[in-house]
Amino acid sequence: MSPENGVDPVRAALGAAGVGEGRIVRRLPLTGGTYNTVVRVTLDDGRDWVVKIPAAGLSYERNLLKGEVTFYDSVAALGEPVLPEVVRSELDPAATPGPHLIMTTREGVPWNEAEGSMSTEESARLREDLGRLIGRLHAVTGPGYGYPAGSLGPLVRTWRQAFTAMTDALLADAERYAARLPCPVAEIRGIFSAASDVLDDVTRPALVHFDLWQGNLLIAGAPEARTLSGVIDGERMFWGDPVADFVSAALFGNIEEDEDFLTGYAATGGPVRFDASLRRRLALYRGYLYLIMLVEVVPRQYGPEHREWTWSHAGPQLVRALRELEPAGPDRRGSIRNRGGGGSVAVDGSIFN
Repeated sequence: MSPENGVDPVRAALGAAGVGEGRIVRRLPLTGGTYNTVVRVTLDDGRDWVVKIPAAGLSYERNLLKGEVTFYDSVAALGEPVLPEVVRSELDPAATPGPHLIMTTREGVPWNEAEGSMSTEESARLREDLGRLIGRLHAVTGPGYGYPAGSLGPLVRTWRQAFTAMTDALLADAERYAARLPCPVAEIRGIFSAASDVLDDVTRPALVHFDLWQGNLLIAGAPEARTLSGVIDGERMFWGDPVADFVSAALFGNIEEDEDFLTGYAATGGPVRFDASLRRRLALYRGYLYLIMLVEVVPRQYGPEHREWTWSHAGPQLVRALRELEPAGPDRRGSIRNRGGGGSVAVDGSIFN
């Protein structure tokens, strides 16, 4: 991030923590797809911190750092060494030096960068470790349902009410930004609404990370002795249905096929029973996540290549989720399942199979 009004926001955040410029030994910007400004700072006493300055585009991203602080504070009592600890935070947009988060670092490289050199056995072991960790995190219960930052309003008493507010806000963003979608916003809204009764099966607001793709999972150690060393970027957390985390944990895949993850999860979070309710809820959460991916490319001002990658990957996944959510019975004219012929959906000249 470029300094605004001559003020470097990272330096200002460190100054608020009592760290002057002379104590900074190294300053390294961290990328890897993040939308925020994230900088790793090494101090003269050997401590390593990560400083995050937030950016916001979609409605749910307002005051997003409060979600990350809530996530780390909520799991602090678990004593999980793979999770960062909050050093200092400022969440008030009107405060000086502005919203920021300073946290401890976690060593390692993103899982997707290490995956190519992993054996099948090592990958399976790490997936089981991940499932075991997520099961422990899901034991944490919140005070209500929804985003703790209050970006979409206060926490509410039912998961259906919270998730409906989440999807309504995102679909409003899609209209506001004229996002490229595989079908009209009104149709998506109708499908989500018709399937929302299944959300009443959720009776406990669990801690949900909702961004467990491999870039947010750190791996450390030598080949065949690697460990899961970090789970980062908890800013998109919410209080809700714990199985919502299965979507990003198996991004573009099917968590039912991940036996290693489910074995680890069962050891701490209990066995997962993929009944009709759970599968329908998973389809709702897949639809929500892939819709986020398709809409956020606009306010984030991604280039053409990134936009096309997102369209070709998230677009078909959104269509599949919507198909699963459509009511059973004879195909209706214009329905998701009845478009394109032969099980394909034709949109803007593209075919989603």
